[in-house]
Amino acid sequence: MTVPIPTLERTQPETGAPDHVCRLCGGPLERVFVDLGTSPLCESYVRQEDYDRAEPFFPLRVFVCERCFLVQLRDYVGSETIFGDYAYFSSYSDSWVRHAERYVERMCERFSVGPSGFVVEAASNDGYLLQHVVARGIRALGIEPARNVAQVARERGIPTVSVFLGEQTAREIVAEHGRADLVAGNNVFAHVPDLHDFTAGLATLLAPDGVLTLEFPHLLRLVAENQFDTIYHEHFSYFSLHTAQRALAAHGLGVFDVEELASHGGSLRLYARHEQGGPAIGGAVAELLERERAEGVETLAYYDGFAARVHETKRALLAFLIDVGRDGKTVVGYGAPGKGNTLLNYCGIRTDFVDYTVDRSPHKQGLFLPGTRIPIHHPNRIAETRPDYVLILPWNLTDEIVAQLAYVREWGAGFVVPIPQVRVL
Repeated sequence: MTVPIPTLERTQPETGAPDHVCRLCGGPLERVFVDLGTSPLCESYVRQEDYDRAEPFFPLRVFVCERCFLVQLRDYVGSETIFGDYAYFSSYSDSWVRHAERYVERMCERFSVGPSGFVVEAASNDGYLLQHVVARGIRALGIEPARNVAQVARERGIPTVSVFLGEQTAREIVAEHGRADLVAGNNVFAHVPDLHDFTAGLATLLAPDGVLTLEFPHLLRLVAENQFDTIYHEHFSYFSLHTAQRALAAHGLGVFDVEELASHGGSLRLYARHEQGGPAIGGAVAELLERERAEGVETLAYYDGFAARVHETKRALLAFLIDVGRDGKTVVGYGAPGKGNTLLNYCGIRTDFVDYTVDRSPHKQGLFLPGTRIPIHHPNRIAETRPDYVLILPWNLTDEIVAQLAYVREWGAGFVVPIPQVRVL
């Protein structure tokens, strides 16, 4: 089935005001989707020696383009500031590593990627995915701009270059390594301020008969399930299939398949390749495009009302914490994810409500959450202090975390999940 893709008319931003136009179509960017106030960078964890120093806060004001309907932040802060030195290491989530292993198995089987193939991952982090490619004897290359994270990948035997992917850097990579049979981009498409340069880089990397896959949180799930805490400065764009398809089509890439995934609260995995006479769009793509259209993603009315639901979630969470505090109960957090920092800063939750949080990553232990200054400990701290409630900040990993912390049932502790609405397990 062939579904026509609307023509994408790109206009040049006005000189001196590049952050006031849509990064996809160049249209004016004026309609507010939700305003979460101001917040520090979600991965800018605070060291003890910097505890008494001020940290920069930036607006978390989200807009929807009235022309192409891409939901996006303005460029309040640059990529180098966010990703030059990064605190997120993918390998500390067991479920995410398993997700990556299953992905490699499926892609190698479906697209016959074997020892003679070449796999490139954009935003390859610490090698969590490419380690499974290398284990199969397949040539691999990671592209990871965060130098500290890329070094960890190299130490694990994963060839990795520390650059921001764009059209020029992609040309340089191709000149040295050749084009890739499979290009993977897991949770990176939303992270790029220059959407067109990045997408042109993907197209440049991809071999003529190669396959590109992209995974990113689905806008439909964000809106339907009130996932406002997935909004933070490193997420510049929030995609529907409609807007992602338009971005790829602008650079000669056609989406031929799509899967809906449970990861990160509900994501899409898009399959794309170079268009040759127009993309052959599969039934899953056509069905989801129609479902999005029926939901109204290409109407402004769809985006109205989201802010009111966000406000109510804030009130409900604060009411719960106030009530249990008055009852003399203790609450601690689990995890130190970016989404948790958006939630805590927007709601004004500090150590008067949450004593501390814990995280499995040693890169975060001993630090403090940005903005709220909540201390981060080793998970063993929970057994030592025996809190009454554990607030699960990476709620998308609730099942994994509840299994890890099953022992808290010994003293009757409960788990608090804040999204899409406050509930106690």
